Amino acid sequence: MKLFKFLMAATFITFSVSCAHKVTRIEPTETPDINGSWNNTDSRLTAEDMIKQSLNEPWLANFIEVKGKKPVVIVGMITNKSHEHIEAETFIKDLERSFVNTAKVGLVQSGKKREEMRAEKADMQSNASASTMKKFGLENGADFILQGSINSIVDAYKRKKTVTYQINLELTNIETNEIVWIGDKKISKMVNN
Repeated sequence: MKLFKFLMAATFITFSVSCAHKVTRIEPTETPDINGSWNNTDSRLTAEDMIKQSLNEPWLANFIEVKGKKPVVIVGMITNKSHEHIEAETFIKDLERSFVNTAKVGLVQSGKKREEMRAEKADMQSNASASTMKKFGLENGADFILQGSINSIVDAYKRKKTVTYQINLELTNIETNEIVWIGDKKISKMVNN
């Protein structure tokens, strides 16, 4: 009986140790590419590169020359048309951060956050003191909207596959509907299973 209990305990301990996994913290900027899927490093580097591309094109200097001020941009819809689930919101935030960090353009809120801010202003009209109340009609209007898509192509044979992501972005003058910049970036990955 003692031998049976000993063997059961030894089996349990062996099983527990073999099922244990180790977690190592890493810097978010050093995300290893484990399975070839889109990851936070792809998102951040793509956003930084594409915003840099866009701000080095003539539309920016032309706008400043004509208007005498830096343009205001809004980041609109980024559509995921890839083969995998990609949370577009994280890519949108990386694009917005890249715009803000350059200080070459102004950036305004879009979507649900803008609606939340408007609801807060509406609430202030009846609940805040007159000296601290924020007024309607004083928002900065955007001059340009950035929109785009994330696409992918997968080529697989036996235990190998390549995944190519193509990110397409367009910057459009909201007043005239003129597209002032089109950019794309490709990321290719070889995955051996």
